[in-house]
Order: sequence, then C-alpha cells, then structure tokens
Amino acid sequence: MKFAGLNIMAAAALALGLAFGAAPAEARGPAGFEDLADQVTNAVVNISATTTVEQGKDRMLPQIPRGTPFEDLFEEFFNRRGGPGGPDEGPRRQRKSSSLGSGFIIDAAGVVVTNNHVIGDANDVEVILNDGTKMKAEIVGKDSKLDLAVLRVKPGATKLTAVKFGDSSKLRIGEWVLAIGNPFGLGGSVSAGIVSAINRNIDQGPYDSYIQTDAAINKGNSGGPLFNMAGEVVGINTAILSPSGGSVGIGFSVPSSLAAPVIEQLQKYGETRRGWLGVRIQNVDDATAEALGLGKARGALVAGIDDKGPAKPAGMQVGDVIIRFDGQDVKDSRELPRIVSFSPVGKETDVVVVRKGKEITLKIKLGRLEDGEKEMMARGENVPGMSKPTVRKTLGLDLAPLTSEGRSRFNIKDDVKGALIVRVDPDSRAAEKRLQPGDTIVEVNQEQVASPADVTKHIDALKKDGKKSALLLVANPRGDVRFVALPIE
Repeated sequence: MKFAGLNIMAAAALALGLAFGAAPAEARGPAGFEDLADQVTNAVVNISATTTVEQGKDRMLPQIPRGTPFEDLFEEFFNRRGGPGGPDEGPRRQRKSSSLGSGFIIDAAGVVVTNNHVIGDANDVEVILNDGTKMKAEIVGKDSKLDLAVLRVKPGATKLTAVKFGDSSKLRIGEWVLAIGNPFGLGGSVSAGIVSAINRNIDQGPYDSYIQTDAAINKGNSGGPLFNMAGEVVGINTAILSPSGGSVGIGFSVPSSLAAPVIEQLQKYGETRRGWLGVRIQNVDDATAEALGLGKARGALVAGIDDKGPAKPAGMQVGDVIIRFDGQDVKDSRELPRIVSFSPVGKETDVVVVRKGKEITLKIKLGRLEDGEKEMMARGENVPGMSKPTVRKTLGLDLAPLTSEGRSRFNIKDDVKGALIVRVDPDSRAAEKRLQPGDTIVEVNQEQVASPADVTKHIDALKKDGKKSALLLVANPRGDVRFVALPIE
C-alpha cells in the first residue's frame, strides 16, 4: 500500500505538470569541478607529525578499578618489581605517537599552512606532496587561538604549486565550495558542497567565527583548504560536528579573513602580536540594557579591569559598556575580542563607552595581548583561549583550570566543578593515595574550590595556621567523590 500510494502521488504530480505545461527542472550548480580540482590539487599536501617522548618512572599505572584485589598486585609489579616505570626499569625508553593531517602551500618557496592541532608538540614534521614526494618541515610559528601553524620546507629542484587567499567576507550562504585534504590518511581527496552558515560560534576559542559547510570533512582533513569557485582559499578546515567521527555534513573552517593576518605575523615574527585592551567583559542582555539605559542590547559590559592593562590608565571603569571601538560598532561581547586582537599593538584608539547613560570617548593605547597573558600566567590565572592552561603545583599535584578541553580529554561529566589534576608526582603521597590525572579537586578542608589558585590559597592558609595535612574532596571523571588526606610539606 505504501508504494502504491507513492505511485499515485507521483502520477498526480505528473498529471498536474502536464496540465500546466511545466518545463523539466534545470540542473543547478556548477557543471563540474574537474577544472578547479586540476588547478589547485597539487598545492594541497599531507602532513605527518611525529612526537617522541621518554617513558620512565613517571609512567602512570594501568587503569585498574580502585578497591579491587588487582590494585595492590599491579602496584607491586609496576612500582616495586622493576616493571615499566619501576625503580629497576633501567634505561628510559622512547615512545612515538604520530598524527596525519592536511595543509596547503601558499608560497612556492616552501611556505605551508596547516592546523596547530595537526602538529601539536611534534619534533618531526613531514610534508608529503600530491605526487608522493616527502620533505622535512620546519615549524615557523603556531597559534593555538585560531588553531593555525606555518611550516617551511626546502623544495630544492622540486617545483611547488601555491594557492592564494580569497576574501571570505564576501562568501554567501548557499555558495559552492570545494574541500581538499587527507581524510583517514587516504591521500588527496576532493569533496564539494555549499556554505551552510557563516560567523558560526562553536565555543572552540576566543575568536570563533567559523564557516560552516556540508562539503565532506573527516578526520585527516584538518588543516586542508576550503576553496571558492575561483580557486582561492576562503577557509582552513578545522573541525567537524559528528556523533560517529565521520562526516555528517557539518564541518567548520577558519575564515581566510581571520587566518591571513595571523599567518602573515607567524611568517614575519614566528609568533602572534595581537592588540590588548586589558578588560574582562560579559554580554549585555535585554534586562541589562534596560537597566543601563542603552535602549537595546548591544556592546560589551566591562566586568573587570586588569591593573596593568592599558584600559585602566585611560580611565575605563567597571560598568562601562563598550559600544564602539576604533570606529567599528560592537554588536555584542563576542565581537570585541576579535576586533581588538586584530588592531596594531601600540595604536592609540578611540573607544566609545556608555557610562550612566552618557556616551564617553576614551583614548587608549593598545598593549600586546601576549604580554598581558604572560602577566596572567605569572599570577597563576587561567588565560582564555590558551591550548595549555596555566598549571599550579602543590602537594605533588599539577593542577589546571577545568576547561572544555580538559573535560573532553578525560571524559569528565559536566556537573563536576573544581581544579583539574593533570599530573601526579609518582614519588608523592598523592600517588600513594591513588590520585591520578583526570581527577578533580572539589573541596579543600570542606571549602569549595573553583580553580588551582583557590586550592593553593587554601593550602597556604593551612600552612600558616600550622596544619599538618589537608583534607581534599576529589571527584573522578564520572563524578564519584571521595575524601583524601595529604600531608602539607
């Protein structure tokens, strides 16, 4: 009956089409992609990155369920009988881990662009051309905030094909694009699709403004280019949204308008040089806008000011709403960090704020973001957008802020809050008490903690009071908690 019904509907539609003299639907989209693929494929490369690390005494024990009979047995074997990581282990061994990704050549002299996460902390990077030629690559510079990296190879007599950046700000939703990369290590693969959305925020970093496309992007495509129909690179394929790990038609690319200036800085300086205002901001909702007399929700509300930042001496105050920066309207708090970061360091800039219902123009000489981050790290504060969060050491533990990256790495439940343990000294009492990376300190002496700084502050207070031990409430990634008492040394 189901197929019969469909046949009847199809017949009715056909009859209606004939009755009204409808013409057959015309094919839409490009006639083909073969010419474009021929033009750009040789500029797309595969990236092989290898990281070599030593394995020694600090090797962690296998993940044995706590409280089982096997726990003591494995501790005896690994820590006391000369097993891997034990005292009688002998010479340290090396372990290699490799990753595969994609990249593309932007200068025939040997400049290659890829994702930062493709190379990570690799000490051996290789670029593989479309014809199979392999070249050792030097890391010129990396940027974790936009997930970009620049490599350099020495082509010698090999002739390289380079591609140019296009203007991603001109992209329109529905426009055709081409993705080329190295999915699942299969080598150069081409997929086509359209721009599904622009300015997409996926909470990956402080400057999220991704191009979303349904062109198939899979593992290994990271770092590869997204082309427009003119053969220009308009995006760098970086992430996918997928429950299976394969393409479901939701891929994300860093727009060329954001990437190109950063790549230029990495080539010139080997590092980024972003503008810095020195404020902590939050978004303005309708209720806040009404209370502050803004008329409508707009701008970025200043919730804190760095004592050593450029905004403070210029007269900015907590409660100011930044509505315009260097002539650009600030629509919301997401826009401001992006606008500021792409402004030249040292530039004297007009910043318009609303204070007690009145517009005030402040002149602020921008600092350098990277210098501000160093100050924050020195104070033990978490730096937004840093791929490696600030680590504090106490009681044989290395502690870091519990970020989305940390949750993903250790599969930590969303309702777990506190300071994340990222390393345990194997010779410490903390190791004896079975604390391990992925555990989270929730309380110190029955006082809730939210960051590594909170933990060290409480430990310092206990030392000052002459206490000999600290009682920690620790949660495992599943959220199960237990109390652990550690001596204060």
